[in-house]
Amino acid sequence: MAGTILVVDDDPVQRRLTEAALSRGGHKVETAEGGAAALEALAKSPDRFGAVLLDLVMPGGPDGISVMRTMRERGLKLPVIVQTAQGGIDTAVGAMREGAFDFVVKPTSPDKLNAALGRALKVEAFEGEARKREAKGSDAPVLTFDELSTTSSAMDRALKLGRKAAASDIPILLEGESGTGKEVMARAIQAASRRANKPFVTVNCGAIPDNLVESILFGHEKGAFTGATERHTGKFVEAHGGTLFLDEIGDLPADVQVKLLRAVQEGEVDPVGGKATVKVDIRLISATHRDLAQRVREGRFREDLYYRLHVFPIALPALRERRGDVPALAARFIARAAQAVGSSRALALSPEAAALLQAYDWPGNIRQLENAISRAVVLAEGDRLTEAEFPQIRAQVSGALEHEMAALEPVVASAGAPSSTPDPVAALRGTLHALDGEGHVRGLAAVELDMIRLAIDHYGGQMSEVARRLGIGRSTLYRKLKEYGLEDSVGENRAAS
Repeated sequence: MAGTILVVDDDPVQRRLTEAALSRGGHKVETAEGGAAALEALAKSPDRFGAVLLDLVMPGGPDGISVMRTMRERGLKLPVIVQTAQGGIDTAVGAMREGAFDFVVKPTSPDKLNAALGRALKVEAFEGEARKREAKGSDAPVLTFDELSTTSSAMDRALKLGRKAAASDIPILLEGESGTGKEVMARAIQAASRRANKPFVTVNCGAIPDNLVESILFGHEKGAFTGATERHTGKFVEAHGGTLFLDEIGDLPADVQVKLLRAVQEGEVDPVGGKATVKVDIRLISATHRDLAQRVREGRFREDLYYRLHVFPIALPALRERRGDVPALAARFIARAAQAVGSSRALALSPEAAALLQAYDWPGNIRQLENAISRAVVLAEGDRLTEAEFPQIRAQVSGALEHEMAALEPVVASAGAPSSTPDPVAALRGTLHALDGEGHVRGLAAVELDMIRLAIDHYGGQMSEVARRLGIGRSTLYRKLKEYGLEDSVGENRAAS
């Protein structure tokens, strides 16, 4: 039996009905009469619960959105299914954006409610096992540069730089947003270097308490401080002969930056409480999602250390800047997730799901894509992953479309068009999405991708006409087709025409 289901609703009648429905479905249920009571129950014993069924509108206390935000701040990763009598895409998008697993509108049938909870618990069981494996150490296969193919010119440049960097031992700084694959790049560099069969040691500098960073990196002697009951060698010594990967290096405390500078310059470390320095031979690869140059200007990162680390910088593009890679990445993650759950099915994305994933901006980048694929594989019933397996992504993409439709209404009205049409989507035909699912302006690369797609479709794949109307040369157009992975679109449009 999975963990207890926490039902949160300020309506006592609704609580009793929901509790009865879930109990008949075989679930153990505990109820809370509002957001404050729910947060208190979760604080007392979070491990007791397997999922939360949360009402969104609860006057007189924290509402559902506030509860989800507090859960996220506390690091509670329980799946949350939100329910409300006030349906609509805006409500769904808001809930999904805050991390809801699924969304149901009251009144809902017991079968539908139990099915939604069943899916949530299934995914939670899978992710729980994944977290245990991660705690023991990464068991993901190491990818070589030959396996890291791309259609993106920016990513292609990064891969070429990575190959060059692997031939030497100079310090490397990997820059890019969180989730862009910096550790994967670091491991590929290690695999292509002379240290391929030596240790690869990773440290997330942002996840270590400030008072323990020095000990974890450089080691300590027994009795060096309260709680030091035995000697610890430290990550630099563990990586001796191999590669040390320091992730989120921009979060290092100032006093540790001084010691790190000496370790990089002299190739030796000073264990806490030690009487002598220890020589180390390592290849240092650092990574950050922060602007280190800006932190230097702000006095939050040592300038001399910055220049020591910034010898060979490699910038990794965000996933929204390499949308053509999404199908290939998704296929790799599908195979990996299917193996993890012991599935023998040959799973694949449906064309509609592939289009959905490419339309999304992926603020969490490749890591978010992998998590979404893993969930979809766990939930899939057939041999294809459809849009239904990506409810959070679909809600946000649909929300962006509706947001733009609303913004377009006054423009259509001012042009003399009727204020409402039988087919509202028709009002957007031939236009581009200017805003993403969070209401922010989309990047130029994403808009360019949509413009090229629109032009190819509009002119039936006639590339001379497409290039002429876009105001670019055919060679430039074909280069962009390769970069965005749109070669197949051309063939399909020509066949259709």
